[in-house]
Amino acid sequence: MKERYTVVDVETTGHSVTKGDRVIQIGAVVIEDGEIVETFASFVNPGKPIPPFIKDLTGISDETVATAPTFFEIIPELLSLFEESAFVAHNVDFDLSFLRKQVEHEGYQFPRMPVFDTVELSRILLPQQESYKLSHLAEHLGFSHDRPHQADSDAEVTAALFLKLIHTLKQLPVLTLQQLVPLVRKFKSDLEPVLSEMIHEKLNKGEDNEERFDCYRQLAIKRIPEGSSNVENTQTYSFSSYSQKLFAEEGTLQDAFTNYELRPGQRRMMKEVDYAFQLNEHLMIEAGTGTGKSLGYLVPAAFYAHEHQQPVIVSTQTIPLQEQLLTRDLPLLKTILPFSIDVTLLKGRSHYLCLRKFEQSLSTIDSDSYDVILTKALLLIWITETETGDVEELNLPSGGKGFWFEVQSDAASDLGRYNPWFQRCYYHRARRKAQKADLVITNHALLCTDIMNEQGLLPTYYYAVIDEAHHLEETASDHLGAKTDYFTFTYLIQRLGLDVEDEMLGYLYQLIEQYQLPSVKKDLPDLLGSLKEELDELFRMLHGFVLQKQKTSSSDVGRIRYRYQSYLEKDLVWQAILECSMRVHMIAKDCLVQLKRVLKTMQEMREDMTYQDRGFVADLDSVVQSLSEQEDILYDLLLEYDPNYVYWIEVEPRGAKNATFLFKKPIDVSDLLADHFFTKKKSVVLTSATLSVNGTFRYQEKRLGLTDFGVKTTIIPSPFSYMEQVRLLMPTDIPAIKEVGEEAFAEELSLKLWRMMEVSKGKMLVLFTSYDMLKQVYKHVKHLNEIGTYQIIGQGITSGSRAKLTKMFKQSEEAVLFGTSSFWEGIDLPGDELKTLVIVRLPFAPPDQPLLQAQYDKAKEDGRNPFMEISLPQAIIRFKQGFGRLIRTTHDRGCVFVFDRRISTTRYGKQFIRSLPDVPVYEDDLEALLEQFQDYM
Repeated sequence: MKERYTVVDVETTGHSVTKGDRVIQIGAVVIEDGEIVETFASFVNPGKPIPPFIKDLTGISDETVATAPTFFEIIPELLSLFEESAFVAHNVDFDLSFLRKQVEHEGYQFPRMPVFDTVELSRILLPQQESYKLSHLAEHLGFSHDRPHQADSDAEVTAALFLKLIHTLKQLPVLTLQQLVPLVRKFKSDLEPVLSEMIHEKLNKGEDNEERFDCYRQLAIKRIPEGSSNVENTQTYSFSSYSQKLFAEEGTLQDAFTNYELRPGQRRMMKEVDYAFQLNEHLMIEAGTGTGKSLGYLVPAAFYAHEHQQPVIVSTQTIPLQEQLLTRDLPLLKTILPFSIDVTLLKGRSHYLCLRKFEQSLSTIDSDSYDVILTKALLLIWITETETGDVEELNLPSGGKGFWFEVQSDAASDLGRYNPWFQRCYYHRARRKAQKADLVITNHALLCTDIMNEQGLLPTYYYAVIDEAHHLEETASDHLGAKTDYFTFTYLIQRLGLDVEDEMLGYLYQLIEQYQLPSVKKDLPDLLGSLKEELDELFRMLHGFVLQKQKTSSSDVGRIRYRYQSYLEKDLVWQAILECSMRVHMIAKDCLVQLKRVLKTMQEMREDMTYQDRGFVADLDSVVQSLSEQEDILYDLLLEYDPNYVYWIEVEPRGAKNATFLFKKPIDVSDLLADHFFTKKKSVVLTSATLSVNGTFRYQEKRLGLTDFGVKTTIIPSPFSYMEQVRLLMPTDIPAIKEVGEEAFAEELSLKLWRMMEVSKGKMLVLFTSYDMLKQVYKHVKHLNEIGTYQIIGQGITSGSRAKLTKMFKQSEEAVLFGTSSFWEGIDLPGDELKTLVIVRLPFAPPDQPLLQAQYDKAKEDGRNPFMEISLPQAIIRFKQGFGRLIRTTHDRGCVFVFDRRISTTRYGKQFIRSLPDVPVYEDDLEALLEQFQDYM
């Protein structure tokens, strides 16, 4: 029998046939034996008006369908397409159920047939796609999709996608297909017969995948030759301190880069970094936007590493910058360098998949949710493609993110030499590559973990480049602090299980019996139950305590915060909290003592255990260790006190009664960084586009503990001509927020923004410092935008990640994007993607943040001025970050509006302007500014 698939797409007036919605267009493509043999397309007269929203989305109007046949008239032809066929659609639930209901509504019988959903299949077979929207998949896979949301065009693209997916499935090794079979039984798509056929064919042919796949223990993973480096060059070069010659003479440097045009700032930066490494000095280097700083430090770092056989660590704060280094800058480096260089990326351990845990997870699928089944299937495909095993490559379904915790690599459950996957382990492979590499790219989080724990996560190094260095203090503070919450405890207790029948406890009791081990007390499940009850009670009391102190602030995520000093709280409720945390401590210790005792015995006899039992013991040990660590943190946060730290609680006011989070952070990290990092390194280069305040580096030197190191500092200005490219505009007719209140300010701001949108017709980014203000303004502007002229995107309101919102903004013709904290930096919108930038308020951090409060208190105690020494420099650095969003290339032009009168009415306001590049500044009422500078918008 022929393989026959009918790929269908329908456009409709709405979502429900029973509520009177009808088909307005249908497209179908028939595939037989991998070839398109027939297509069908027709508009359909729905016998009712088409809603405006549908008309805008599809471009199909009442006129388009006026002379089209009715649905009843096309049913016979439609049903003939489905004979002995399977039904394929992108989001099959909708198209299939809508068609079935309308066919049956017209009195016909809809045939039963196998179904395939290309959304579901794309999720598992293309696990690295950013989005599974049809238009995004088409763009990524290179299919032409000229009329999205028109049924004939959508059906053709879905057919091309379906053929691609079936082809991808056929390329998979037999082992992967066999492992998929039990999983796909829970899918919407009827994949099992297709898989069985493919498996049968491959076994008959006796296919050999030795070269592409490493088949081991019933899993097929991509075969990776050990020691393959990212950046290779066949030229060899003999050194006689080539780099000194290269960086010393003007001509030589450019000659070396035959096929790359060096920017003047880049050349200067290369020299500075090279000198710092040669002379073993610490260096702070502010490189303005457009300097090309990545190559400015990568080239000298590569030369130094190669010449001296010393690894250089390159650390960034954000994943996007790491990706940029790997995909854009390193290939360029390869063409520049006259020698081969080994570069690798190393992240924190939880980024990597643990193959042992994943293998084990495949044996239990009965109780898994659909999202977890989907995640297991996509991981099976992904391990045949990935070389890194890094979760950042994946687009996990929301329910799959929780499952990742169960299969991520971690130190506690590492079986070491007992793990049959050890040689193939992604994390250990990344570490082995890092040990041999010349350049190791990592992130501040791992760098700080390595500094503080002295765990030797990174190879031994004495030279480092810290990019995005203005974030180092904050990351160090996070990693030197501690936090815990109710959900972490509940997750761990659930993993252990509260019943001898379920989860880990059940298996533990079996092993005790099987290996005749000293028994754990029978009351262990009861003890765990009591622990859970006491934790419930404790976190509920903390939640109530914070709400009762309601004068506290709300954080960016809408939580309420309360800063506490445990021994100073005089409240009766607090006494009850302390007593309850003592009970938690006693019960937890009792449970942990028992569990650790039996684990110790099991580890002593693991030579005699089966592989599966050893794996279980490792996983149990990992959960027990995590529970022990969390309990220590809880004890430390509530029952101990260190004056060098600040402690606070956050609660979700509208969340569950135990949605409570506890934190502590060091008030000052400068001494810790000085003693544990800068003293131990020969040369650290810190760079960013925003390190200086008013032309000096004093603020950052002090915060990072560099004051006593004689650190060298350099500012390399941006190559852009800000005098020509930018206008800094300060409307004088904006009220001061203190005088009129937040609500009136938000209304006035919304009207002004709306007026600017009318004038500019382009794209506008509006940066807020408060999420509450963003929400208010969004609501007003949305109201003004009734007829939907502009696309309005609000962070935290429009659903999606920062990357998704940015992409949405880029793809719109006329749009305004409202962003807070994370949009002040790291987003790149060159050319026409952004013409107008609005800074609503000078970005002073809210003074009620617990860490800042504590830093201000300490400054006051030391007789310093907290505003001038902490608040102002921080706000200026943030302001420079925001300003930097506008001009990204030499051809960009645009306006920056500042709607905060303090910039011109206060003495400190001038410092914000002085910290920017030379830029023309104009003050006037908004209308006058709009008239004068419309050509910049």
